[in-house]
Amino acid sequence: MEQHDILSLIPHKPPFVMIDKLLMINEKGATSIFKISEKNLFLSDGFLAEAALIENIAQTAAARIGYISLKEDKPAPVGYLAAVKNFEVISLPKLNDEITTEIFIENVIFNVLIISGKIICNKKNIASCNMKIFTSN
Repeated sequence: MEQHDILSLIPHKPPFVMIDKLLMINEKGATSIFKISEKNLFLSDGFLAEAALIENIAQTAAARIGYISLKEDKPAPVGYLAAVKNFEVISLPKLNDEITTEIFIENVIFNVLIISGKIICNKKNIASCNMKIFTSN
């Protein structure tokens, strides 16, 4: 996969960027990585907050859409998180941990992308959820 600056793939800007690199993309999903730094706004008592985990999964989906749009020489659609279901946190990653996030496309209905996502840290599943993401364009 050709590498791009992550900021060219997602609409988010620092300090709200919750992914560092898109590792893999295909028709069924995508994988990203993110290292938790001391500058992260969602860091509390040395651990990354639950809200950042949701945002990390959503941004992985956004990066996938951005990458596809870039390859097709089209503007990336704007996405809105419409719903989060079955959010489960087993443990929170801590400062300096690197997390790997995998999203899987479950369905696409008109402008609604239905995904499942999971976050892995130190070879253990630490969080998962289902999302509906509405895209315009």
